Amino acid sequence: MKDMQRRHFLGLGAAGLLATPFLARPALAAADKIQIAGIHDASGGIDIYGRPMINCLNLAVDKLNAAGGVLGREIELVNYDPQSNMQLYAQYATEAATRQRAAVVFGGILSASREAMRPVLDRYRTLYFYSLLYEGGVCDRNTFCMGSTPGQTLEKFTPYVMQKFGGKKVYVLAADYNYGQITTRWIEKFVRENGGDVVRADFFPLDVNDFGSTIRQIQAQAPDIVMSVLVGGAHNAFYRQWLASGMKDKIPMASTTFGIGNEQVLTTSEEHDGIIVSYAYFDGIKSPENEAFKTEYYAKFGDKADAITEGGAMTYHAVNLWAKAVEMAGTIERDPVIEALETGLSFSGPAGVTTINAQTHHNTLDSYIAEVRANNYVVLESFSQQPPSDTLAVCDLGANPNDATQYVVEVPEIAG
Repeated sequence: MKDMQRRHFLGLGAAGLLATPFLARPALAAADKIQIAGIHDASGGIDIYGRPMINCLNLAVDKLNAAGGVLGREIELVNYDPQSNMQLYAQYATEAATRQRAAVVFGGILSASREAMRPVLDRYRTLYFYSLLYEGGVCDRNTFCMGSTPGQTLEKFTPYVMQKFGGKKVYVLAADYNYGQITTRWIEKFVRENGGDVVRADFFPLDVNDFGSTIRQIQAQAPDIVMSVLVGGAHNAFYRQWLASGMKDKIPMASTTFGIGNEQVLTTSEEHDGIIVSYAYFDGIKSPENEAFKTEYYAKFGDKADAITEGGAMTYHAVNLWAKAVEMAGTIERDPVIEALETGLSFSGPAGVTTINAQTHHNTLDSYIAEVRANNYVVLESFSQQPPSDTLAVCDLGANPNDATQYVVEVPEIAG
């Protein structure tokens, strides 16, 4: 399914067209539009992550068009919905690159969807931005990763929650794919570096929604902290079953994923109050840029729109960084735009300042720690300009510009 959202060209170019006969204007505008694509799940089990990313993509394009477009040309965005079906990601990436001839693709949610699209877009030399937080390690000159990685959040987050809850024994629950598996290894590293131990890690396919035996196992292990790396709508059942078991008030919880799909809205206060999380964006950030962004977002999509997530905010940053690079390059052609991005372009927006790291094509960004309270986030700590230290350890696109690998970041063993 796809949704072509046509935008109307405004600004100086539009003023210049006012004297042109009405029937001639659409043809001229259509010939001059810049085609771009969004590929995010708007339906299916992963849509809770996709909807705010689509909203923020639409908002960014609308604002650019209202300001005169890019290089004086209107942007035409086509949104494709893979319906939470990983096979459709490669199909739509092919369609965006060949039939639509998009200058750039923004999309992907799960790492599996990113890895389905990345080789397709590499093959067709179509620039690609991936905006959700992930496990790190992608090293590909055609791809720019905008979300936070474990080196930017967990290094600060893990000791914070261990100190806050006075605990050394951590029990990890994780989704059973590369994000959950690799993130769990990072948690093990940082827990051990801070004098603790991961007493057990359980992994779950994305369609699992019965956690009764897991909760009994947690009760048997009696950890000090539960760390959730659960993903998707089915896994939300854990939080309800955790409350129903009477364990929520006995063992505190932290999470690397709670809220990136607006779980704080889909669960009740009783289920989520007190969970500690860390991302590169929260709607509770107090800054003029974020307040203005939220005002525009809810004015456009309504008071009941999906709450803004890190994935949404970073999609907004990604579109604006691409537009800045196109203006700098003076063209939409891939190679000059990449070279412009590699100059270390920055964008100051709702998530703070994000700056492209040329060596890895990831962001240097601000990270935050927050507590979930009554369907909202209360920001507790912030850390300015965190580099993508995990991917920096394995990726150097300056030295190896033809690299197109996702490296599994080595997590050093800690002397026990």
